[in-house]
Amino acid sequence: MAQALFDADALITQFETATAQQGEQLRKAASAATLQALQGRELTLKNIRAALKAVTDAAGAGVARNSGAGIDAEDLLDKAVAGMDDALLKAVDANRLALGQLVAQGADLREKQLKKALADMEKFEDTLMAAVRKASEGAGAQLVGPWEQVLQKMQAGGTLSGSKASATAEQLMADMQSAMRSSRAAGLRAAQALAESYTAMVSGVLLGMSEALQGSARPASGTRKK
Repeated sequence: MAQALFDADALITQFETATAQQGEQLRKAASAATLQALQGRELTLKNIRAALKAVTDAAGAGVARNSGAGIDAEDLLDKAVAGMDDALLKAVDANRLALGQLVAQGADLREKQLKKALADMEKFEDTLMAAVRKASEGAGAQLVGPWEQVLQKMQAGGTLSGSKASATAEQLMADMQSAMRSSRAAGLRAAQALAESYTAMVSGVLLGMSEALQGSARPASGTRKK
């Protein structure tokens, strides 16, 4: 099993000691943790699923231990999910940039590997919902209700990453059609070579995004805002 690339104990502590006023801080911490969990890994659904599970487990464990006055467990978990959704928005952007470069160089998004990349990107929302659903199913009595409420809101309103993934896929297909009409398509052999480089390219883009965020989104373990 790959070692987690974020400090789960620090995230647990941050949720455990959070006050009701620290929602934005918790959202950023969950987002940074998700990106760090993906850092250095291929941006596959399997790795995204593992990262989301690790972050939901840590957030849930911290919230379960939080005994602060006036704490709303559902609100804290909602901030964790919002942070993970933010991270998936970055993953969508990584796909958009990588696939956009390939399209500009003549790659055909109907080619098997790139078609799968688009389909996987549109599954980010389902993957996040599945992580929350599993967290609900495995939670203790204290958090079953809060997790279920968070899941119901997601199912009713969708996620930002899900909406952006759908819009991105449509735009990329339109860009590809435009490129082909403009006779800017590369040769078949070159396009195949580009397709094979997709996974490494998108992982590198996400890595760069993650590193850029680390300075401003590091968890402040044990710190309380007033």
